[in-house]
Amino acid sequence: MKARVLAALSAVLGASSLWAAAATRASLHDQVSAWSRAHQRQILGEFSDFLALPDVATNISDIDANAKFLMKMMEARGLKPRILSAGPDTPPDIYAELKVPGVRHTVVYYAHYDGQPVTPSQWRSPPFTPVMRDGLDGKDVDWRAGTGPLDPEWRLYARGSGDDKDSEEAILSALDALKAAGRQPSVNVKLFFDGEEEQGSPHIEAILRANKELLKSDLWIIGDGPVHPSRRPQLYFGARGDSGLEITVYGPIKAMHSGHYGNWVPNPAVMAAEIVASLRDSEGRILVPGYSDHVRPLTQAEKAALAALPDAETGLKKELEIGRSEGSERLVDSLMRPAINVRGIESGHVGAEATNAVPVDAKISLDLRLVPDQTPEEARASIEAFLKSKGYTLIDHEPSATERMAAPRLLRIQWDSGYPGWRTDMSLPVSKAVIAAASHAAGQPVIVMPMLGGSVPMYLFANVFGTPVIGVPIANHDDNQHAKDENLRLQNLWDGIGTYAGLLGDLDW
Repeated sequence: MKARVLAALSAVLGASSLWAAAATRASLHDQVSAWSRAHQRQILGEFSDFLALPDVATNISDIDANAKFLMKMMEARGLKPRILSAGPDTPPDIYAELKVPGVRHTVVYYAHYDGQPVTPSQWRSPPFTPVMRDGLDGKDVDWRAGTGPLDPEWRLYARGSGDDKDSEEAILSALDALKAAGRQPSVNVKLFFDGEEEQGSPHIEAILRANKELLKSDLWIIGDGPVHPSRRPQLYFGARGDSGLEITVYGPIKAMHSGHYGNWVPNPAVMAAEIVASLRDSEGRILVPGYSDHVRPLTQAEKAALAALPDAETGLKKELEIGRSEGSERLVDSLMRPAINVRGIESGHVGAEATNAVPVDAKISLDLRLVPDQTPEEARASIEAFLKSKGYTLIDHEPSATERMAAPRLLRIQWDSGYPGWRTDMSLPVSKAVIAAASHAAGQPVIVMPMLGGSVPMYLFANVFGTPVIGVPIANHDDNQHAKDENLRLQNLWDGIGTYAGLLGDLDW
């Protein structure tokens, strides 16, 4: 069975023959590695200055400051960046290009430079003061001291270090490495750096459509996400879509004594638990009729790629200190199907603050991870129909007294816009070429993922431009993105520079 799976993967992707062909070329991998070792402190100096700028996506003034700094980084490489905007008071996107005479293809390299909000009190050090430590949660070290190579296991802590300023630094440093090696890019290069990804990029579609000719290309490469837990470089050919849902469950207008009124006044906390348990079970199985009707089956190439992936679950269970996983499948297999995830449930009080009272309401926060060919609209319709079938009345506003009394089971439903998932065909010539170039750059075959579990709006680039879209993550899987103490392992940065150097200077099809 294993032999058949590997044979299928090789036949569909042509990985073996492409790898053999790539190995005959001069070793760009060695040249870039040598350059990175010689310039580690210079790279980290620029990167640290970039990370020191607060980049919370909702603070437009902070994003503007980051955009100006990033444009200076690009100008230092001889590029001529320009702002692409949807109008005043919107976060800027940044564009630059590098045309190369005689090449056949054009590639857009995308990354975002905005970040998630921070709660400084939760961080071991200020989130916008980059700090180097000698490992995960290790001791602070002075990376600027000395002259020799830095320990690749050291980690740089700051918001944006792994999501996603590392990608901009890697791309621009890769251009430096190519220039130092006397190599021209093998494709025309277009850079597109997004300033509002962590807000869902609400203006990006308008910007893309308004600049469709400027951004015309043969491929989009998306620099976002973590590498495989094995630490091997990874490519992904799709990403799940996402839609958020906030549900408010209403009980009495004021908290009522649980002894006098419990078992009579409807308890919204209990109803919230019932709702969650009716949407999905404890093994992650979705119980909403029709929710998964339009899920696109995996292709043979995608199944073969999944079967060839190394084990990640054994190490992750130990790392996360969990005694089981939801369902009996591997992590990678679970990421190929839709999910209804519970972000949180809030009602009443617990612990020392608990009171013997029936709470007035309960709040449920869900995120829906969608796969091709689901749409946010269909997911929304199936969930709302299911809740109505359970006897709930749905509204989209704070209820009046009349509405509260008229509905035995009342829910306020608030949706975000959401977006669908996407998967690029792994058997395309361009897909095979990206695998070959990334593998050559890494000095080993890279891990190939049909689809990431996290959500990146890959569908948007594909729909607007009709071109393949492939993801190139570089951050460590345990980088704490979106959370306290976000960090980047140094070897991931050096590997990322190497990967992008390969995808800039060794990509052709």
